[in-house]
Amino acid sequence: MRIVLATRNAGKIAELRRILDFDIVGLEAFPEIGDVKETGLTFAANALLKAHAVAQQSGLPAVADDSGLCVDALNGMPGIFSARWSGRHGDDQANLDLLLAQISDVPAEHRGGAFVCAAALALPDGQERVVEGVLRGTVISEPRGSGGFGYDPVFVPEGSERTTAELTAAEKDAISHRGLAFRALVPVVREVLT
Repeated sequence: MRIVLATRNAGKIAELRRILDFDIVGLEAFPEIGDVKETGLTFAANALLKAHAVAQQSGLPAVADDSGLCVDALNGMPGIFSARWSGRHGDDQANLDLLLAQISDVPAEHRGGAFVCAAALALPDGQERVVEGVLRGTVISEPRGSGGFGYDPVFVPEGSERTTAELTAAEKDAISHRGLAFRALVPVVREVLT
């Protein structure tokens, strides 16, 4: 069974293809499907909005996620606004710079946070399932590493001394919020589609 990943983000598509073991295509295979507005107030709501829209328009099962960085000192923000925190959607450097400026006076011991991911499966008939993955850690003051994307260069997972941008792809997949959520989604997909 072919599944559509409701994203055009090349980094996310590559990461999810490594994690999921299904016949997967991204939205590049469906240029007629437009972007879905993320109007939900939670990661789960946004993931479901995208998954349902893509399932309806493609006629195939669709998987979508919404994820972001929730910083304790910012009351869980940027949260669902992570990709557009600076006001420009997908401007990783501007988002990172703004976040670091906002917590520049926060002591290291109060820089806890978590990457959170809600992964949703939606079928054309309206069935849906959602799972969540969380990776706790600390936000550091200076970016380190060249791997990953988004806030990876400033996030050190609990139990590690390296940022998620300093981990190999396999190391990151094993512990990441997306990895956790999508591995939890695999048995759900098998149950629903078989």
